Amino acid sequence: MFCPKCGNADQKENSYCRQCGTFLPDFDKIKSKEIPPAQHFTANLVLSVMTAGVSLGLAIALYLMFLGREDTPIIIYLTAGFLTAMFFWQVQVFWRTLQLKKQFPVKRKIEKIVSENKIESVNTTNQLLKEADLSQVVPFSVTDDTTKHLVKNKMR
Repeated sequence: MFCPKCGNADQKENSYCRQCGTFLPDFDKIKSKEIPPAQHFTANLVLSVMTAGVSLGLAIALYLMFLGREDTPIIIYLTAGFLTAMFFWQVQVFWRTLQLKKQFPVKRKIEKIVSENKIESVNTTNQLLKEADLSQVVPFSVTDDTTKHLVKNKMR
């Protein structure tokens, strides 16, 4: 691995550069840890349902146990009201997550493109992209094509 800051070669991943001290992460491990967005949506939906169920259940339990008693402290009613509000909040979070999930680009759109273009596999990107136009490629350095025009000066 090369250091991106100083260019020193033969570096180890997940360590520091021996020349300049820059941290060199292991990009293969970082890439493998990425979680697809669909999995985040599913986790949010499950957590919203669980939170809504627990808060509604606790609010109902508090109302059933303490409703109508004369010696019930006001904090019980405030807690039950707060739990009821949490339930309705989680219901709207669940609904908004479903709406957002519908608008997020999903695999179905790619499958539609594949079926329309009669492509065999989605895994090959070059089948989904147009052919590259290399007619107007600019060299990466200004001096690449200009040094051949230089004339060597003779010493007098």
